[in-house]
Amino acid sequence: MLLGIEIGGTKLQLGLGDGNGTVHALWRGSVVPANGADGIRRQIVDAIAAFLPNAKLAKAELTGVGIGFGGPVDDATRTVIKSHQIVGWDGFPLADWISDIVGVPGVLGNDADVAGLAEALFGAGKGLSPIFYITIGSGIGGGLIIDSEIFRGCGRGAAEIGHLRVPGLQFEETLEDVASGWGMQRTFAQLTGVADPPSAAEIARQAASGDAAAREVVDLAVDALATAICHVIALLCPRRIVIGGGVSLMGERLLFDPLRTLVAERVFKPFAECCDIVPAALGEEVVVHGALALAREKSH
Repeated sequence: MLLGIEIGGTKLQLGLGDGNGTVHALWRGSVVPANGADGIRRQIVDAIAAFLPNAKLAKAELTGVGIGFGGPVDDATRTVIKSHQIVGWDGFPLADWISDIVGVPGVLGNDADVAGLAEALFGAGKGLSPIFYITIGSGIGGGLIIDSEIFRGCGRGAAEIGHLRVPGLQFEETLEDVASGWGMQRTFAQLTGVADPPSAAEIARQAASGDAAAREVVDLAVDALATAICHVIALLCPRRIVIGGGVSLMGERLLFDPLRTLVAERVFKPFAECCDIVPAALGEEVVVHGALALAREKSH
């Protein structure tokens, strides 16, 4: 049995499975960014100690553990390079640390990479290659999956679509600044002057109800995302682009329909018919699925 762990900017999940697309048991919690990496590590230790007995599994029955981490990681050193959201992770030997905790080999991946692997193996990209996965939540990440393998560049990552430069409200910014959940909140605050902007989900709800400021925020995010996706298609020509994460739950009318229209207008025309854009299929457990699959792959 394998253990899969997701460490995000707001969410922590643990799952047990064989890495074949089924999660047998799941634990989900929230992280407190103000507690920093030390607080999250304490939370992981406590969660594992409670989760395994509740799942009627002894540590001795574990054969491997995979981690999907919300930030760039170094394959050679098996360390976190940086967290853009939570202090205390920079340079941390996360794979070795988790191996010491559970007593089995650990493997570390970026959360968007392992989520993309899961969607390519078991979800909306199954049977297709290449797959480009985009997660849009508190931040924005990307993963490129070629023939069921994560493309990692020279070993420090690749496909970081959230850090592409795109048009923003007043000047060029990163896609994450404009189209992530936190980015949409920031844009809403800039447009309206409110000190405590609503969540991205509430902004989407207001936009669907006709609120002009909320609609401008959503339109700006979708426009920026379309620009970034056109760059991806021109460079990589993937067979399918899969979009997941909390912001993707805005749905067809607010997100996917206008996004496909904008991409069709702007895309490099020789590649226009090669790629489609679809919602992710594996929901909130996608990173756990991918972490388990990564652990299974590395254990063979």
